Amino acid sequence: MSQTNFEFLDALGQIARDKGISVETLLDALANALVAAYKRRPDAAEEAVVTIDPDSGEIRVYGQELDDEANVIREWDDTPDDFGRIAAQTAKQVILQRIREVERDLKYEEYAGREGDIVTGIVQQTDNRYTLLDLGKVEALLPQAEQVSYERYEHGARLKAYIVEVRKTTKGPQIVVSRSHPGLIKRLFELEVPEISSGAVEIRAAAREPGHRTKIAVWSNDPNVDPVGACVGARGSRVRMVTNELRGERVDVVPFSDDPVEFIQNALAPARVREVRLDDTTGTATVVVSDYQLSLAIGKEGQNARLAARLSGWRIDIKSESQLAEEESGYAGEEWAEGEWVQNAAGEMVWQPAEGGEAVSAAQWSEGAGDAEEAGSAEQATSVVAEAEEAGSAEGSG
Repeated sequence: MSQTNFEFLDALGQIARDKGISVETLLDALANALVAAYKRRPDAAEEAVVTIDPDSGEIRVYGQELDDEANVIREWDDTPDDFGRIAAQTAKQVILQRIREVERDLKYEEYAGREGDIVTGIVQQTDNRYTLLDLGKVEALLPQAEQVSYERYEHGARLKAYIVEVRKTTKGPQIVVSRSHPGLIKRLFELEVPEISSGAVEIRAAAREPGHRTKIAVWSNDPNVDPVGACVGARGSRVRMVTNELRGERVDVVPFSDDPVEFIQNALAPARVREVRLDDTTGTATVVVSDYQLSLAIGKEGQNARLAARLSGWRIDIKSESQLAEEESGYAGEEWAEGEWVQNAAGEMVWQPAEGGEAVSAAQWSEGAGDAEEAGSAEQATSVVAEAEEAGSAEGSG
């Protein structure tokens, strides 16, 4: 075994140890690359195999002749005289390439399966398509679709983000992260609330409008632990840490309940609900609130009601007590014409609208009875005709 071979094997072993790659993997990769280098020679055999002795480091090339079924029928030593130099050049390229591949694989394996985790990165680059975050060994991609519309990501700023996808590419793992995903809220609370990390408290549901407001429903597996209090913290300290990380986004923490009526009442907080009526066939919950609570229950631009609906899984229809009373009285939405029956110049009884305009005869009322939009309804038209007849009788008897 020559000194060169000793040095070659020693260097190979050192690289394998430093990079966490087996010597056999490197030798296999080198042998395959040497076959390709050998076949580029003009006098090379059509088929060949390269062997590398793992003990001595000796490299040999064997030309091969195959039959129609790819069986070796003849083999000979066809190692070129200058193959040591070729092997040295090839070995350097192969080892560097293999090291890059292994490092990419290791980075991918480190993040593969971590969808749903939270990471902290430093903003490196921002344009109108995406923002790049430096996570240390790798970079993460924060696409515009996963950003919060009003947030600005300054270069060098530290940022927490939620991993939504890990892709394997030829350049290594591509990690796609989000600042708008509801899962970010859950992970931030896990970091701030030890009771969630221990399993004593669970986040059962979350609904979010990124940058504006979030509602989470929490449940305690320990009767001695208040889930809302645990998440809010002393004087709101824990929820404030989450809000700060979300750059001021409001977070409502409400207790979860298996009873849909109670859960819907909780979800609409801070509004106080008087009654909830459920329609299982349509999945709609009719919620009744005091008149002065109506705007609070609906929220700015309907935000509170929307988030409560997404949190609870029910369509929510909010009504004030006065609205409900009008509907239940049977007169809501019906408008009766105002005016009086008078006798025209021809002696006919006609309806004269109070606001003025053309008078209408009883016959014209009757003709419009089928048109609910013009006459109100068939019953309304019938009653009007009857009223006209009574008016005519009274006039005649007078």
